[in-house]
Amino acid sequence: MSRAIAVFHGCFGRATIYQLNRPFNVHAHREGHLIFHLGGADGNITVGDTFCPLSSTSFVAVCPWEPHNFVPGDLDEGALFLVLYVNQEWFRRGASGAARIRFGRTLTERSSAIDREIRRTAAMVYSAQALGELDRELRGLIDACYAESWRRPGEAAERRILEAVTDFRIRKSIRLIEEGPGADIALDDVAREAGLSRPHFYKLFRSQTGVTPNLYLNTLLMERAIDVLVKTEKPVADIGFDLGFSSQSVFTRFFASNVGMAPTDYRRAAQLL
Repeated sequence: MSRAIAVFHGCFGRATIYQLNRPFNVHAHREGHLIFHLGGADGNITVGDTFCPLSSTSFVAVCPWEPHNFVPGDLDEGALFLVLYVNQEWFRRGASGAARIRFGRTLTERSSAIDREIRRTAAMVYSAQALGELDRELRGLIDACYAESWRRPGEAAERRILEAVTDFRIRKSIRLIEEGPGADIALDDVAREAGLSRPHFYKLFRSQTGVTPNLYLNTLLMERAIDVLVKTEKPVADIGFDLGFSSQSVFTRFFASNVGMAPTDYRRAAQLL
C-alpha cells in the first residue's frame, strides 16, 4: 500500500515524501506540481499526452490543472518520491516577472546543482528539522526547476492554463461548481443552468479549461478533503458525508485513488508549517 512518509502544509503549498506502489487515477491540481524520484524502481507519469519516465536523472513539472496519472515500476516495494504542490500566489510573490506558474517543459534533465537541492530539501522534509529554513529551501529549488524548464524552447505555449477561460457560460459553470462542490452534484444541472446542452457543455468545458467537468469537480473535492483532514479533527466519515459521498468507504476509495493512500493515513503523516 502506498504511504506518505512525511507531509508538510504551509504558505508555499505542500511538500510530501511518498512511497508509491500503486497507480493513480487521472487527476489534476490547482497548484503547480514538481515530482522528483528519490530512490527505488523507476516509474512513469503521463501529463496530458506526454509520457514521462520518473527516474533519478530528471524531474517532471506539471502546470496547474494539467491532467496527469502515475504508474509505479514496482507494485510491491514501490519507490520514494519528493512531490511539491506549489501555491500560485506564493510563487508569484517571489518569482521575477512570472505572472503564474507555467513550466517550459514537462520532463527536464536534472543538473548536478538541482540534484543536490532536491536531496537537501528531501532530507529537511524527512527529518522535520530546521523547518524555519524549509520555505527558503523550497523557494530555491522551485525557482531553479522553473528556470531549468525554460532553458531550452519548450512546448508551454500549447499548455492549457485555466485562467484563459473566456466563454461566459463556462465561467458561470465553474462558479456554480465552486459554490457548492459535492460528490452528489449533478453536472447536467450545471450545464442547464449555464444554458448548454450536456454534449456541448462537456465539449466546451474541456476546450476552454483543458480538463473535463468531472475532473475539475474531483480536484475541488480533493482540495477540500485534504484541507479539512489536515486542519481539523473531524471524523473521516463526517468529512465524506459533508462532501456528498454516500458512505465512508466510498469516500476512502475516492481519496485513495487520487492520493494513493487512505485519508486516515494521510492525516497521520501530515503536519502544518
